[in-house]
Amino acid sequence: MEGVIAANLAAVRERIALAALAAERPPESVTLVAVSKTHSMASVREALMAGHRAFGENRVQEAQGKYPQLREEFPDLALHLIGPLQTNKVRDAVAEFDVIESVDRPRLAQALAREMEHSGRRPPCLIEVNTGEERQKAGVMPADADGFIGECRERLGLPIIGLMCVPPLEEEPAPHFALLREIARRNDLKILSMGMSADFEKAIRFGATHVRVGTAIFGARGSGG
Repeated sequence: MEGVIAANLAAVRERIALAALAAERPPESVTLVAVSKTHSMASVREALMAGHRAFGENRVQEAQGKYPQLREEFPDLALHLIGPLQTNKVRDAVAEFDVIESVDRPRLAQALAREMEHSGRRPPCLIEVNTGEERQKAGVMPADADGFIGECRERLGLPIIGLMCVPPLEEEPAPHFALLREIARRNDLKILSMGMSADFEKAIRFGATHVRVGTAIFGARGSGG
């Protein structure tokens, strides 16, 4: 229904502002990434018409189907890749996305470095850390994070600006947020992408600079956010 997404955005922004103030942080220190995966171009356009500009997609192909036309209408939108990236999609990802949040393994990092060298386009990147050490989930293991961050920045020259995590669904997220914050602190990284619809206020308390919210904005169609 028209207007619902705009109202949801306003409500989420208010919750972000209150959480930031409670953490003694300025509300503008938190960027809301609206997770639009599985949602229509019309829904994204409504969010854009409401003034929102940062969006997250999980799959390169889905983003390619939605965003080129929207970019023509709203050239200042920022598109984040927040899902796993296959190496055979690296060229398209570098061309399509403004931020790549899911750098999680050496082979992918090497492919990104080659494509950035080739294309001259260098979208900022985040390293995904598998804070729950879940075998089925993407992300570098916490014990390997410092070495991988160094490899990406120093040897490959990737524009690494921060870290991202997705805590295990069944676990209390606070320890995972604290762990990500500590790894970022050790490596002098300023960007922390953590927190989704169910826990973004807690993530802000632990220093999140970016929260990825889908369901609370676009509704429950599809999964995640």
